[in-house]
Amino acid sequence: MAGRVEGKVAFITGAARGQGRSHAIRLAQEGADIIAVDVCEDMPGMPYAGATEQDLAETVKEVEALDRRIVATKADVRDFGALKEALDDGVAQLGRLDIVSANAGIGSSPYAAQDLAEQTWQDMIDVNLTGVWHTAKAAVPHLIEGGHGGSIVLTSSAAGLQAYANVAHYVSAKHGVVGLMRTLALELAPHSIRVNSIHPTQVDTPMIQNEATYRLFRPDLVHPSRADFEPASQAMNVLPIPWVDAVDISNAVLFLASDEARYITGVALPVDAGAVIK
Repeated sequence: MAGRVEGKVAFITGAARGQGRSHAIRLAQEGADIIAVDVCEDMPGMPYAGATEQDLAETVKEVEALDRRIVATKADVRDFGALKEALDDGVAQLGRLDIVSANAGIGSSPYAAQDLAEQTWQDMIDVNLTGVWHTAKAAVPHLIEGGHGGSIVLTSSAAGLQAYANVAHYVSAKHGVVGLMRTLALELAPHSIRVNSIHPTQVDTPMIQNEATYRLFRPDLVHPSRADFEPASQAMNVLPIPWVDAVDISNAVLFLASDEARYITGVALPVDAGAVIK
């Protein structure tokens, strides 16, 4: 069914590549215009390179190729002022806001909880939890003012529903997203604004396809490869796959944003190949 979000405007954080770019393209395919932000920088201490301004420009190119409008801005979700300014400008140009995908997030090298550096812990919480709150905080006034309801989708993780060793900061942030989602769902229901979270297993993006993640799963190897990682990653899932594709998460975002999910709110939706029941 084409046009499932026709005429709507979606705000997507972390939109330069990976899941964020996929969300932008998938929503645009179904008729939405896009407000896109990304930090477009390396994150100190992260074991993989961050997105670039060229990556964000490619997202713009791919959305425009679908004959949809897009307003893209370099902004850090940790900086509420910059994030709000980017969103306000996008709404001014596109005229409304209907859908929010709080997608921006970071991964990490593995550390036992007691070995986490203070800054490593803080960076994770600042991006993966506070950044999600900032996204909602900037968007909610626009959604309420619009008067036509809306959908907010917060990206958590399978690690938001269960624990994993050696990533206490990531697990804590992603569990926090669930609490934030449920609270927002209660607060915004009188405005017909629905709030849900999605919980991916491993997704085939740069956040997992790097040597630090490979080492987390294959500590027995000095320089594990993607091929070494694949069977270890598959062991997380019930279905016989090592990871899902970004579009699998985008399809869940699209569903939750569409009228097909008009009475779904406060739900933590796994898109996880069965990882959280294993």
